[in-house]
Amino acid sequence: MPSTFTHQFDTPAYKGTITVPLGLYINGEFVDPVEKGTIDVVNPSTGDVITSIAAGTKADVDIAAELAQKAFKSSWGFKVPGAERGKMLWKLADLMEEHLDEFAALDALANGKAFKAAHDNDCSGGIAVLRYYAGWAGKVAGKVIETNETKVTYTRHEPIGVVGQIIPWNVPMFSLTLKIAPALATGNTVILKPSELTPLSALLFCTLVSQAGFPPGVINIVNGYGYTVGQAISENLIIGKIAFTGSTLTGRKIMEAAAKSNLKPVTLELGGKSPTIVFDDASDLDQAVKWASFGIFFNHGQNCSAGSRIFVQAGIYDEFLERFTQEALKITVGDPFDPSTVQGPQISKNQFQRVMGYIDSGKEQGAALHLGGKQIGKKGYFIEPTIFTECTQSMKIVQEEIFGPVACVLRFETEEEVMGMANDTTYGLAGGVFTKDIDKALRCVHNLEAGITWINCANQCEISLPFGGYKQSGIGKDLGEYALENYTRVKVIHINIGLKL
Repeated sequence: MPSTFTHQFDTPAYKGTITVPLGLYINGEFVDPVEKGTIDVVNPSTGDVITSIAAGTKADVDIAAELAQKAFKSSWGFKVPGAERGKMLWKLADLMEEHLDEFAALDALANGKAFKAAHDNDCSGGIAVLRYYAGWAGKVAGKVIETNETKVTYTRHEPIGVVGQIIPWNVPMFSLTLKIAPALATGNTVILKPSELTPLSALLFCTLVSQAGFPPGVINIVNGYGYTVGQAISENLIIGKIAFTGSTLTGRKIMEAAAKSNLKPVTLELGGKSPTIVFDDASDLDQAVKWASFGIFFNHGQNCSAGSRIFVQAGIYDEFLERFTQEALKITVGDPFDPSTVQGPQISKNQFQRVMGYIDSGKEQGAALHLGGKQIGKKGYFIEPTIFTECTQSMKIVQEEIFGPVACVLRFETEEEVMGMANDTTYGLAGGVFTKDIDKALRCVHNLEAGITWINCANQCEISLPFGGYKQSGIGKDLGEYALENYTRVKVIHINIGLKL
């Protein structure tokens, strides 16, 4: 029988006691892993162990896959009308909303983000995602397509069956819901691996699944490392589809494993090195500065669409840099449960060291460390908001995803020059332009090699709009109606009403 974790919160932001089961959630119940392993969950604000969760392996994934397949064939898919699946998703959203503070507290504890951000953005956003796809569950439709008078032909959008999903640690509950909701709405069963760094909110989520009416085996959560559970999901022959959000390096491995096993289709939402372009004629420079700051420093810079390359036209470069520096200095770094905190710690010791390594690289390669660049305090993984200037295109800090609070501010002269600089990257997730000239703005975003673009704003995400990139930022789209396509197969039916041989 799996153990449980109970934590007493007594903070300015949240007070209460939360108990979470620590096992794997398979076939509607919490179970111990076959190999009895555990993984420590660490508080990034202190570096101390919070608790230890059950660690799954290939054996657990194989069991979950067989039971998920059984559920798909017996009690899910087209056996449950779309309207009924939608009711369950809506009920799940209602239950999450009842426990919203608890979800936010667990993510603030294990992830380190400010409680308010976890509450107002990630967890509230996750609830909205469930409701959005609850509305879609009964509306997935094929088409009758005219061919000739001797046949009736139509298409049917069928669920794939068992799908595997692997989510990251930076927005735990939002990532979980944006993966499972379209999969469930279209009639699939799910095996999901949360990040081993932030599993607690996913385990709390599991306690609500049966209350919402989902049959056993429809939703399965298997904790574990990427090289064990993630690899097993990618290679399993029952799992017919995999969706992953994370690094480009891991995305390559998943794609390779999926191809070598049963050639399962993959959806990959990967890294980014997004440009923010500020022209001399930006209509409101103060707003441009605030958006640029939000674009890079939101979520501690741990955001795949972060505008980490900020290109500023020469005529306003000095003024922009001065104001941008002052804006960065306003960011309060500290305890996630302090209501004044904007930026908490980086997620882990490894990620902290990775970001500090990039800061060292920037200095070594000749960039000017304009602001920050140091650890804050001696406990936890806190880093000062950091700004580099005098950067060149070849520097690692300009070319590689840092995933931390590090901005590179670069000067440009002409539109042609900056478009070449902005597109000089292996990534293509997002990008933004600030100008009052709408012709220029549209010309630039149309020419940006990115899947998401913004004009006079940054880091905007709408549940009803697709999210995904070009180039090595991934394959396919999350969110919106487009995400439904990830989880269905199109079948063509020919009905003979007069065709003779």
